[in-house]
Amino acid sequence: MGSKSKDRPSPEHVAIIMDGNGRWAQARGKPRLFGHHAGARRVREIVEACPDLGVKYLTIFAFSTENWKRTQVEVSGLMKLFKRYLMSETRELVEAGVRVRFIGDRMKLDDTLVALMDELELLTCDNDLVHLTVALNYGGRDEVTRAAKRLCREVAAGVVDPETVDAEMLARHLDTYVLPDPDLVIRTSGEARISNFLLWQSAYSEYEFVDTLWPDFTREEFARVLHSYSHRERRFGAVPG
Repeated sequence: MGSKSKDRPSPEHVAIIMDGNGRWAQARGKPRLFGHHAGARRVREIVEACPDLGVKYLTIFAFSTENWKRTQVEVSGLMKLFKRYLMSETRELVEAGVRVRFIGDRMKLDDTLVALMDELELLTCDNDLVHLTVALNYGGRDEVTRAAKRLCREVAAGVVDPETVDAEMLARHLDTYVLPDPDLVIRTSGEARISNFLLWQSAYSEYEFVDTLWPDFTREEFARVLHSYSHRERRFGAVPG
């Protein structure tokens, strides 16, 4: 760890901010939801590519806590798309060996969608080929806030001594507590910001900002980004040896 290697293996955990669906659709004279449907189809291709590319964990940013500010038409359409995707993809995900998890605050989501999420998590819980985590109604600050509240309740109940609270203990209260931190975070569409995504977990992640809009982000481009990662030097705050 920390030494440069031309044959560094693929990142074990890749997180993706899937940006550009709306602009992709508008460039084609279509409504924004047309782009979201195209983006959902692209998810399948990238998930399918993971085993061959050596990626064990894939986390995708599907809907943020800030996305509720979009128009009611777009938000409603996205929620319908999520339900349709979960219903149509469940069998294939189970058979393909993909384990699915959801992170984010489910309290604001409707009961039907939450039930579909719960069912998919249960049906895929024994799978281990690829671990797909979907961030839905997720925000990094919101996640840390919720984790801190859970920890505070344990302190108030006398279960936890406040003097023992450290970063590792707080991390165990995050939505991602069973996942390794991402090695690489990719954002599509040319925007160079992290948009409140995995703020705690990506403290030492590598980042790649690509110009391609998400519906055009192919398996081949994914492979090129992973290849670029393989030539990076990760020092985790240390200096080269």
